[in-house]
Amino acid sequence: MSSPDSPSETVSTGKAETLSRMQQRLRWLTWGLTVLVVLFVAHLVYSHIEIGGLRAEIAKRLQSGDDVSMEAKTIAKTTQDMMVDIQAKVVALENRQAETQNQQVSLSQMYQDLSKSRDDWSLAEIEQVLSTANQQLQLSKNIDGALVALQNADRTLAHSNKPQFIAIRGAIARDIGRLRAVPNVDTAGMALKLDSIISEISRLPLMAGEKLLPDHDRDASSRMKKELEFSLSPSDWAHSSAVLWNDWIDDMRGEIHSLVRVQEVDAPDALILSPSQAYYLRENLKLRLLSARLSLLSHSPNSFKNDINAALDLLDRYFDTSADSVKPVRTTLRNLESSDLSVDIPSLSDSLNAVQNHRMKN
Repeated sequence: MSSPDSPSETVSTGKAETLSRMQQRLRWLTWGLTVLVVLFVAHLVYSHIEIGGLRAEIAKRLQSGDDVSMEAKTIAKTTQDMMVDIQAKVVALENRQAETQNQQVSLSQMYQDLSKSRDDWSLAEIEQVLSTANQQLQLSKNIDGALVALQNADRTLAHSNKPQFIAIRGAIARDIGRLRAVPNVDTAGMALKLDSIISEISRLPLMAGEKLLPDHDRDASSRMKKELEFSLSPSDWAHSSAVLWNDWIDDMRGEIHSLVRVQEVDAPDALILSPSQAYYLRENLKLRLLSARLSLLSHSPNSFKNDINAALDLLDRYFDTSADSVKPVRTTLRNLESSDLSVDIPSLSDSLNAVQNHRMKN
């Protein structure tokens, strides 16, 4: 039996301890490797997850980049198209601006031509109006019409307000002054007197002794006849018959008194006029007076005096000049015959010459 402290035991014990320490180290190494493997696997898993996420993010970013790139390409293309369109519009605007400038120049030239043409047209119209007024002034002595034409022409030139028309307006003003200085002949009043005489001719007594009933007697006779025709009362018939009888007695007395009358006449045929001849005589006298009225309004003094003298001759030859109704007619005709219608009427030559000279210069 060996002792516990023998060398062999000591060696065995040392080996055992060494083996135990080695086993313990192996265990720790195994645990360390296991932990490392677990950590490595965990790291691999995590890295794989991270890489997968990174890949997804990268893919997403790449897809977004592609979309952005496509959108950028679209925007670039749209911008390019817009630039092309804008360039085309700029070119069109430049062309339109050039056309506008050309049109402005053309319009300015047209306005100048139109202004000149308008002046020429206005002057041509004024010349035509003044020429017509001058003809009427010389033919019919229409002073009022000539004054209206001159005033309208002056108003037209004043409205244009151009200094080149001052000479024309001066000539028009001189013609207006000359026309206003012409003595006024009351042709309207004389024409009214002739109208009054014409309306009285049918009531003037003839020298042949034509019986003309006054208007109130005619109305009374007409009313009496109507009463006789439509009245059925015996008392009315008696009254009407008495009135008619008294009127008949008065008429007979007047006829008896007019049977004998001494009168000196220059034309014996004036005493033997038939009713139809008396009618035509009155109509002839009316025509003479109407002709005198027309000559008066047309400012023909010679024709007017001839017609008045002819009317006076008919009146003195065939009408009863001693009657009260004939005397004022003769007096009025004598006064009209002595009226002076011969007045010097100026022409519109100054105004016409001024307008014509201005048109010839331009």
